[in-house]
Amino acid sequence: EGNPYTWWVGKANEKHYYWGGSGPGIQKCACGIERNCTDPKYYCNCDADYKQWRKDTGMLSYKEHLPVSQVVVGDVDRPGSEAKISVGPVRCQGDRNYWNAASFVTSSSYLHFSTFQGETSADISFYFKTSASDGVFLENLGNTDFIKLELKSATEVSFSFDVGNGPVEIIVRSPNQLNDDQWHRVNAERNVKQASLQVDQLPLEVRKAPTEGHTRLELYSQLYVGAAGGQRGFLGCIRSLRMNGVTLDLEERAKVTPGVKPGCSGHCTSYGMYCANGGKCVEKYNGYSCDCSKTAYDGPFCIKDVGAFFEEGMWLRYNFRSPGTSIKDLVSRTLLSSTDPEITAPDLNLNKEELSFSFSTTKSPCVLLYISSYTQDFMAVLVKPSGNLQIRYSLGGTKEPYNIDVDHRNMANGQPHTINITRNGRDIVLQLDHYPPTSYSLPTASDIQFNSPKALFLGKVIEIGKIDQDIYKYNTPGFTGCLSRVQFNQIAPLKAALRPTNASSHVHIQGELVESNCGASPLTIPPMSAATDPWHLDSASADFPYNGQAIGDGVNRNSAIIGGVIAVVIFTILCTLVFLIRYMFRHKGTYHTNEAKGAESAESADAAIMNNDPNFTETIDESKKEWLI
Repeated sequence: EGNPYTWWVGKANEKHYYWGGSGPGIQKCACGIERNCTDPKYYCNCDADYKQWRKDTGMLSYKEHLPVSQVVVGDVDRPGSEAKISVGPVRCQGDRNYWNAASFVTSSSYLHFSTFQGETSADISFYFKTSASDGVFLENLGNTDFIKLELKSATEVSFSFDVGNGPVEIIVRSPNQLNDDQWHRVNAERNVKQASLQVDQLPLEVRKAPTEGHTRLELYSQLYVGAAGGQRGFLGCIRSLRMNGVTLDLEERAKVTPGVKPGCSGHCTSYGMYCANGGKCVEKYNGYSCDCSKTAYDGPFCIKDVGAFFEEGMWLRYNFRSPGTSIKDLVSRTLLSSTDPEITAPDLNLNKEELSFSFSTTKSPCVLLYISSYTQDFMAVLVKPSGNLQIRYSLGGTKEPYNIDVDHRNMANGQPHTINITRNGRDIVLQLDHYPPTSYSLPTASDIQFNSPKALFLGKVIEIGKIDQDIYKYNTPGFTGCLSRVQFNQIAPLKAALRPTNASSHVHIQGELVESNCGASPLTIPPMSAATDPWHLDSASADFPYNGQAIGDGVNRNSAIIGGVIAVVIFTILCTLVFLIRYMFRHKGTYHTNEAKGAESAESADAAIMNNDPNFTETIDESKKEWLI
């Protein structure tokens, strides 16, 4: 019905339904474009659903959607339905000098090159980026002749020259600021007939050359890029400077020139948005990188989940205090505002928390996450015996903990689930998977400060002192399954355990921690509606195992009901067989036939049936159809 089961995720975390050899918005494979698919009714070979392996392959070349970060493959739960996916490397081609750039950090700095040879024709193009309101881009002098390009004001670019007939100046005025620290393109041309100047996509300014007079531009000095004698130099970046088709190597000359740096900073202004999940963009000379240290993610764009598989009885503890740190040392330190990576201990009183993680399990009950304190305060995320989720807060002021019960679905179904919990004072916001966020509020009598957080536990609670009775019961035998992208404020305990960071000394593990992303689910997959989900069941209590794992105790009752129904059906069939056998023996020696008319003249019994039943051919054709129930 036009709803794809398989797609890939590219830049900006967007889903795409076209494949190699095709293009955006087409929703076809290469064979669909070339009209040579295995089954002409479909636009991909793999849609034919044959028993033999079929293949779709090709290049993804629309660079605005690249790189490929995820591939989501569906419709593989059916018997005999399999898929194999391979994604090749990203390959780049083009002009390597396109990003050849230099940064001018002082107004007196400049680069110099050999004299520009543009007697009868000059074609100059480059990109610039600046926050200054004026400055000279380049200049080359002669006895009286000259050529110069400059930023005259925050909205004006000037192209001036003199070939012996007097100075000529062409100015392009922009309706927007040009010193906005964004890239702008300048293209200036001059020949014996006319001169022109264009900035970005603004209208081209043209000046006709005089019909009589000098036409040759005679220069003798060096070409200066970034400044000119006695004038205010350019502050900012220039890249891809081409003069009469030759790209000047700004980076190589900048390496040996004081006040000029190779490459260009400021990439984060244009591309910092691609550092996802709270990653921080870090400027580099020739690009940028994403700092994922304060996130629960990894990879060049902070989109790779960091998770692990927990066996039964295994647990992880993250101590908020560094080894050897006393309580007095914790004063004035805040987890949410600290910029020192060594300071990972929270304030004695937390007024707000941000917690997010994903998990998958088939066992219940269990403790997913528990945060203890040096007081009686705690926070816990549990899976109850029914498989439902519960968030439990105890901040003091009330006799019993405040519980948030999510009863609308079974969470111990082996499927990945994502949890986001945010508390600010008394207000709590919970978002589960792709359902809309739900707001809750702590009781009026409850305290709103989480006093003296001590440690964060994953999988099981191993804590000295009194523990809530229900948590104690759920604590045995422990969590079995996957946890991924766990983050509490700016702390990522799983990442600290699996990656060497400054916070690794805070982690203690019981058992073998095996890295896995089995608890992660793509952020781009919305819940499928019942109308479009081919596997939708009316019974809300029906659950399936995940990846062949055993079904947990929470669905044993369903198995018992199914077994009982099967037993009743078998008993009914046996009783019917007994009745038929007795009936046949009672009429022993007699039988009836219902021969088709025209059987005497038919060559065979099959021919007689086909001649007698005019719908026989339709029956054969109908049998070729396949139906999904």
